[in-house]
Amino acid sequence: MEFLGFTIDIAALTSNAVSLVIKVALAILIFVVGRWLAKKAVAIAQKIMLRSHLDDTVASFLGRLIYGVLLVVVALAALSKVGVQTTSVVAILGGAAVAIGLSLKDQLSNFAAGIMIVTFRPFVRGDYVQILGHTGTVTEISLINTHLTTTTNHDIIIPNGDITTTATINYSSLPNRRVDITIGIGYDADIKTAKDIMIKLATDNPLAFTDPAPIVRVTNLGDNSVDLTLNVWTTNADWWSMQCDLLEQFKYALDDNKIDIPFPQRSVHVKGLEMLMGNKNESPLPSLDKDQNL
Repeated sequence: MEFLGFTIDIAALTSNAVSLVIKVALAILIFVVGRWLAKKAVAIAQKIMLRSHLDDTVASFLGRLIYGVLLVVVALAALSKVGVQTTSVVAILGGAAVAIGLSLKDQLSNFAAGIMIVTFRPFVRGDYVQILGHTGTVTEISLINTHLTTTTNHDIIIPNGDITTTATINYSSLPNRRVDITIGIGYDADIKTAKDIMIKLATDNPLAFTDPAPIVRVTNLGDNSVDLTLNVWTTNADWWSMQCDLLEQFKYALDDNKIDIPFPQRSVHVKGLEMLMGNKNESPLPSLDKDQNL
């Protein structure tokens, strides 16, 4: 068949069209079936991860990551069936991944740190921690940052990358905690009486442990006082309450036994003060009569 001077092979066109339709249909079938299989594989993988007691955040992220990788593989397989050169597509995706990685290197660092935190669990939600000088309760751990709520109800957001590169104090990781209270008494006070008072009050406190028993030691001979330090154990939940109760009880008990908690004192010595005072006595200021002008 000729059209505008060109010879058109109807049989070849029909054959090519049929072949293209079959290829497109097979590509669509590969993509649909492959996506279904990817979802099933991700569901099975997430069940396995949850049964292995992996953190929910990590399991969810790894599930999405596995699904994304499988979906890319399925899409490449479908495109190759149509005749698209997947090598160039892979090269483009690789270049795009490198560019994105360079532009988001800080976020990727926080992301990697978040994976480490939720995997190794230096702390979990509900723990009372100190990070970078901030103290509070962990309320949320994401793959980018961690949220702390302070006792004054402030929400502190800390990047995960900073957490993994600094020391973290977890006050809740162990069930028990020691209360350390230091009281300064005057140098003329009886140390034994003060120690007995502190030991008795700590022992009688219902929140205090008897094993190990409370103990009081002289920990410092300061400029203004003799420092006595009480060490007594309790649970994490009762630590703050017992410390406040004992501080109040110590103050009342020491006052009742006439043991003072001295204020800071300082002695100042002025060289030549006696000479100045002597000169002042020898040369009194001249008196002024009422008619003298100032």
